[in-house]
Amino acid sequence: MTFTARPTARSFAAPARLAAQAVRALGLWTRVRWGAALAAAVLSALLLGLPTDLIPNPVFGREIPPTWWSYPVFALSALLAGVLTATYVRTGRPRERATRLGSAGALLSFLAVGCPVCNKLVLLALGTTGALTLWAPLQPALAAASLVLLAVATVRRLAGEVACPATA
Repeated sequence: MTFTARPTARSFAAPARLAAQAVRALGLWTRVRWGAALAAAVLSALLLGLPTDLIPNPVFGREIPPTWWSYPVFALSALLAGVLTATYVRTGRPRERATRLGSAGALLSFLAVGCPVCNKLVLLALGTTGALTLWAPLQPALAAASLVLLAVATVRRLAGEVACPATA
């Protein structure tokens, strides 16, 4: 006899509850936190966009033009990284330990939107042909994974601010 897990109302309620708590936490943010989010989003955009040449500049270049999905992934990654970073701005109460999901998501974003033949690690590991035939098709999956990791890390951090706030 085999048992299969069936989705229950409870399993679907948890992500919805976390999302609602995250939205509620954003409503409680001060101008300082929103300013930190904006500054971190701009910095993230520069750190992601300049070396991948999504932001045109004279220092970095691309051999292969960006794909259509690179710009939305770039914008969402910068936005989520900005909000996630702002959750670490001190509010006068102790913070829980940081999650590593956001860091992994940011790294995957960088790998996803970069030029496949401009990435030296990929070129060393796979060569030019491998970068184009193996790595480039993986980049959309990396982009999706990066956005999921950044979103999960952000929602968890925000939900934790209202779900179990520390008493001062």
